[in-house]
Amino acid sequence: MNIASLCSDLVQIRSENPPGDTREVLQYIRDFTDSIGIRTKITRSRGGRQNLVSARPEGRLLLCGHVDVVPALSDGWSHDPYSGDIIDGMVWGRGATDMKGGCASLLWACRKFIEAGREFPADLAFVCDEETGGTHGIQTLIARRSLIPCDTLIAEPTPALSPNIGQKGLMRLCCIFKGEPGHGSLYPSKGVSAVMEAFSLMEFVQDLHKREYDPGDPGLERIISESAKILGEIFSMNDAGTVLSHIMFNPGTIAGGEKANIVAQQCSLELDLRIPWGCSLPALLQEVRDHARRAEISITSMSEPSITPPGSPLVGCLLSEVERVHLHPARPIVQWAASDARFLRKAGFSVVEYGPGEIRTLHAIDEHVRIESLESAARVYEGMLSRYAKE
Repeated sequence: MNIASLCSDLVQIRSENPPGDTREVLQYIRDFTDSIGIRTKITRSRGGRQNLVSARPEGRLLLCGHVDVVPALSDGWSHDPYSGDIIDGMVWGRGATDMKGGCASLLWACRKFIEAGREFPADLAFVCDEETGGTHGIQTLIARRSLIPCDTLIAEPTPALSPNIGQKGLMRLCCIFKGEPGHGSLYPSKGVSAVMEAFSLMEFVQDLHKREYDPGDPGLERIISESAKILGEIFSMNDAGTVLSHIMFNPGTIAGGEKANIVAQQCSLELDLRIPWGCSLPALLQEVRDHARRAEISITSMSEPSITPPGSPLVGCLLSEVERVHLHPARPIVQWAASDARFLRKAGFSVVEYGPGEIRTLHAIDEHVRIESLESAARVYEGMLSRYAKE
């Protein structure tokens, strides 16, 4: 076996979320960890949602990855999304970048480190449910105290020279609008349309998006500016700075109305807001509620922007290892998306993300990872294990 075949095996084991059944892929990983002498245990939730953690965590260094992937249709793919084909120096398939490639590199690094005869210094956590919010995954492990707060490395895909040390916040809302029905021929003179109330909120959210927020920390402001340049290059975006410093929004679903000639009595809207540093979540929520007085607004998920201090020992160690492997200067970034890192930071863990992958193919057609990227990440992880090992 080599690192490419390990990644390919993981890709071929289906673990789409939904439905979120991770039993088969975690059994594969457990067989692997058993074979190299790492004792683990599995925690179980309904629907086959399982997590694998170290049997006896020590709390020095936590290596973490999620094994669930977003679903994929085969239409448009050059290779079947669950083939795990190894072609042209790449492993192809759903999850190759997000993030079974990272899981493969973690496991390979553990194997190489143990084969060298060193005392293994890390705890492991391979979790389900990251793609749908982490309720049955990392949040369950934290609630059950299956993990000890410590320095944590999540193998999420990042640029090769730029570990991710922070993320924007998240506010996900379910809004149910109530209207006053009447004959459609009299609207807007008579009646209140729940559909138009929802559109009114969306117009307000577009105005919110125009605001630029100051993080209030010159050091963080510099990192945000540098991150915008790096991420802008990756995604060929000219407004990456706006993405990091403004409220981003997505009306994920909207449904309402009863009939074309009836003024809509009800409309529902699921709204996803990504929150920059410097924006107060309570104040923002109050603004939304004040504008949508005809709506019943419930929070389905909310988290503050979070960051691990760039001067922390964990960040310093990781930057040094990245530079050792790649022979180029490394610098940290922050990003606009959310991951399990937000829950771990809130629970007292110091967290960085660094992993292999082709970020432009994340959640996209023809997702793949370069074998060279897998190997380089594994060498970085080996270096981190050496730094945390007891001499």
